[in-house]
Order: sequence, then structure tokens, then C-alpha cells
Amino acid sequence: MTTVLAADGVRKTYGGTTALDGVSLSVEAGEVFALIGPNGAGKTTLVRSLTGTVEPDEGTVELLGTGPRDAAESRLGVLPQSFSPPGRLTAREVVAYYAGLYDDARDVDDVLAEVGITDAADTWYENCSGGQQRRACLGATLVNDPDVLFLDEPTTGIDPAGRRTLWERIEELAAGGTTVFLTTHDMVEAERLADRVGLLADGDLVAVGSPGELVREHGGDRRLTITVDGSPTAAADALGRETRLDGDHVVAEGVEPGEIGGIVDALDRASVDYTELAWAEPSLEDVYLALAGERFEPRRREPVASEPTTDD
Repeated sequence: MTTVLAADGVRKTYGGTTALDGVSLSVEAGEVFALIGPNGAGKTTLVRSLTGTVEPDEGTVELLGTGPRDAAESRLGVLPQSFSPPGRLTAREVVAYYAGLYDDARDVDDVLAEVGITDAADTWYENCSGGQQRRACLGATLVNDPDVLFLDEPTTGIDPAGRRTLWERIEELAAGGTTVFLTTHDMVEAERLADRVGLLADGDLVAVGSPGELVREHGGDRRLTITVDGSPTAAADALGRETRLDGDHVVAEGVEPGEIGGIVDALDRASVDYTELAWAEPSLEDVYLALAGERFEPRRREPVASEPTTDD
């Protein structure tokens, strides 16, 4: 495999605030790499460092074998978190404008169809819904058929059906050899799309691996949650195994599907009333909670004076 994106010891500070603290990673050709993390973790600053719009204080970045500011713009697509074309352009005109910046741009109507905005193509951008605006911006990002695609929260504001359409398009791009680096707060999105996931917290890349690897290492055990109509303590005692109480819920960790029948029998023998049994396997969301759950409220924000938008 060919490495198309690499960071080594990237550090960035704003005044006394450390946005990135020695981040190192590499992304291979055709790979989808998802970056997740709490608000204020440094995700947008990392994307800006990787694309050359922010210069790191320390460390190095290579993009397509050169410095990010020297990489051929025709080979790159960047969808920032904040992207505001003129409101009195139609969605078609927005995409056509960006197509006009390249010698070998793709057909505008084809791009509009791919991002699912054909029906609103001739609507002024300012009159489009939030989801339609995001689709138009994504279309503008794809119009040059980039080799490397940076997507900062690509499906924000898009309805579930639209998200699935764009997920399929991202999968098609990756299958065709496009390298995709995306940030997201949607764990389902990261788990579905990403070959590897990196979790950034307070400027540190605390874990990197495939979704399956991260779940196995950090996600915890399978669990059965019992919603009790009565005393949770009595239900826990009836199970005869280690449990934890969570309000009117009893949570038993490490429960295999074949054990559920025996647990139901134990509850019945103890005359414990319950309203629901919910069995679950760990997911990427559990990994997020395990590694960054205490940081849902960011401990710091990157200074607005130094960056045009806040980082999330």
C-alpha cells in the first residue's frame, strides 16, 4: 500500500492552549480514516494541519508525497465544517463555479445526481434546506474527482435517507481508490465507513485501529440490562452473578445469548417483576464513552481569535 497522508509529532498551540499534542498517524491509498472525539478535542485543527491551512508549531505533515501546501490542488477535495457559498447562487451554480476552477472537471449534472440534489438544483442556495446545502457543498468538493478527500462532518444536517445515500457514495469513492479522511460525531457513520478510526481527546490521539479492534480492546463485554418493576437489589441478588445497578436497571456484564434463558428462570423463581430485557454487544459508541466519556464537556476551547471557527 502507498502512504498518501502522514503526520509525525504534530503539535499546535494557541497562546497557552495546546490544540494538538504530538499527533502522529498515516493513511494509505484507498483507505477511509475516521477521526472522532469530543468537541474541542482538536479535530478541525488536525484537518487544517493536514491540508496546509494551519502550520504546525512542531512536527511534519506529508500529503501525496510532499508538503500539504505543495500538493496539487486538482488532486484534493476539502469539505470544511463551515462552507458558505453566496446565497443567491443556485445549487447548480455553486457546483458549476467550482467545476470552472479545474481543467478536467466532472459533469455538473452527474455530480448533482450523485449527491442527491437534482430536485433542488435550480433553487437558490439560501432557500435550500440545511441538508440540501450540505449536499451542494459536497458536490462542489467532488467536482474535480479528487484522489484525496477531506470531509469535516460531511453529513451534518442531512436526513437519515440522505446520509445513507452519501455513505454509499463515499464507499464507492473508496472502492475506486479515493483516500478519505473524515471527522464525525456519528459513531454509526464511523463504524460503517471507516477502515480505521482514530480517537482524539484533548489534542492526543489516544487510540487508532479498525472499528472491530477498538471495540474488542476498549468496548467492554456483552451485557444484559434488566428494567425492574420493583427492587433492583432483589433482582441482582436473584441472578447470583456480578451485576451493577443503574437506577431501576440491573446490568449484568459478559452475558452470552445462551445464558438469557437461565437468567429469566432465576428472576421468575425469585418472583422478580421486570418490564424489559435488553441484550447488547459493545459498539464504537462504548469505545468513545470508555476513552473520552469524561470529556463530553470540553476542558478548553481553541481561541476564536486565532481560528475563524471553533473546533468540534
